[in-house]
This record gives sequence, C-alpha cells and structure tokens, in this order.
Amino acid sequence: MTLMNRRDALKSVMLLMGGTVIGSTALLTGCAPESQLKDLNFSPEDLSFLDEIGETIIPTTDTPGAKATKIGEFMQMMVKDCYDADQQTTFITGLNTIRTDFKAETSKEFMDATAEERLAFLNGLHQKYVASGEEKQPEIIHMLRDLTVLGYFSSEIGATQALRYVETPGRFDPCVDYKKGDKALA
Repeated sequence: MTLMNRRDALKSVMLLMGGTVIGSTALLTGCAPESQLKDLNFSPEDLSFLDEIGETIIPTTDTPGAKATKIGEFMQMMVKDCYDADQQTTFITGLNTIRTDFKAETSKEFMDATAEERLAFLNGLHQKYVASGEEKQPEIIHMLRDLTVLGYFSSEIGATQALRYVETPGRFDPCVDYKKGDKALA
C-alpha cells in the first residue's frame, strides 16, 4: 500500500461506494448499530491527529488534501455513528498503537514528524504485515484508508476539485467524450 496516490484513491472510491467500507451496514440500512460505546468522545488533539493521518494518505498536491476537508471530523462522525462497539474499540486501539509505535520507532511524536516520516511509517506498518504472511491485516489500516477516501471524495473539495463535478439535475448526456487526463466524474 503506497499510501494512496490519487489514481488509487479514485479506484477505491468505487469499491467504497459499493458498500465495502467498515460500518457500511449502518450506512446502507440507515440505522445505528445496536451496541456502541457509551460516551465515546474525540478530543481536539485526536481530531488533529486524524487530520494528519488523512493528509498523509491523501496529501495536498495541485488540489487540496484530506486535511482541508476536515477529515478528522468526518472520521469522528463515522466512528461514533456507524461503527459498532467492536469496531469502535478496534479504531481507538489502532490509533493508540500508531501513536506509541511511531514514537518508539522514531523517538518523536507523529504530529511533530515530517510528511515523509509519517508516510514511511504507515507504509512500513503495512509492509510489516504483508511480509509476515498473515492474511488479515490490522483493521485500523483499512479503516483509516477507507474513511479518508470516503470522506475526501464525498466532500465538496474532493467532488469539485479532485473530481469533475457535474451538478444534477442537469441534462442527460449519454455519450461524453473522454480526453486522456480528464478527471473522473463525481
């Protein structure tokens, strides 16, 4: 997992919209899971941490990155409203593991590291599990990636600046010419 170039992110959006995101049952049914953690709160520091992880996954290039969409707030909402208690616990435990492992490996806080150090760590975390031969990777990797991609491309910034946004209702155009390099439609 090269933590997400925009082309990979666009491909992932299609999978996400198909309902493979963790917590998708709640999204598809419109109902909150039956068992959720009581009093699950994210501090402003937690939201900043999630913003930085999101920015590492979808960085600012010629278009704004995930941090510009306030991805931390989106992740908080999804975890609190759509995840069941087991998924919420996995998410919180995974974030704490990333914090402690990063500090142990680099001798600095994730928030104080450069974008390159963050990316190297997250890629290394993924590669460690690929090399171990374990079939199941830690869910936190997938949760963070899926939430970042979903939140980014469903935001106004992602839909209008990273994708080609066509406002609806509009005219139906069954045959749209594609020119190499065009953005995907939102």
